[in-house]
Amino acid sequence: MSDAALPIQAAPEADILSALGTRSVVLVGMMGVGKSTIGRRLALRLKLPFVDADTEIEAAAGMTIPEIFEQHGEPHFRDGEARVIARLLDGGPIVLATGGGAFMREETRDRIAGKAISIWLRADHDVIMRRVRRRADRPLLQTADPEGTVTRLLTEREPVYAKADLTIASRDVPHDKIVEECIDILRAHLCGEPAAEPSADVASAVR
Repeated sequence: MSDAALPIQAAPEADILSALGTRSVVLVGMMGVGKSTIGRRLALRLKLPFVDADTEIEAAAGMTIPEIFEQHGEPHFRDGEARVIARLLDGGPIVLATGGGAFMREETRDRIAGKAISIWLRADHDVIMRRVRRRADRPLLQTADPEGTVTRLLTEREPVYAKADLTIASRDVPHDKIVEECIDILRAHLCGEPAAEPSADVASAVR
């Protein structure tokens, strides 16, 4: 067979887009795992719009998330969050980064399951604490014991995050490495392509 007759291999991004159709890619997981940073880079790779749900919530409410928590309480915030995510998914396909508590609401999980592929960016307690200490704008960590709060939230949320379609270990490696793993696992899931074997640091990070 001549070279001209060889089939052209589609780029993985093209395969993923074709298989996604009108569905979105939604990143879920705890605060500090890199959903926004990874989401932006993944969106660039897939040539899809990137949307941060928290930014959209602030725009819709006309106030910051800490202000919403302070003035109206967490239940009010969660109701608005569910409405905003529903609206964003109806306008897909996009790459959507969600807040840490969004996936805990069954209604939102069901909507994501119907309109998107979800990826849980999973990080261990120490990685999360190291990252969130740099930020003072986390309403749920405005407590006397932020470390204990992270431990409690992880215990509550990890069994629910595990319901996401796919899981990637978020750890201290270059962001583009995590993005490449997202591309690999999306292609494997959507197109039946075998995913690359995880490296030793991935295997240890997800145990």
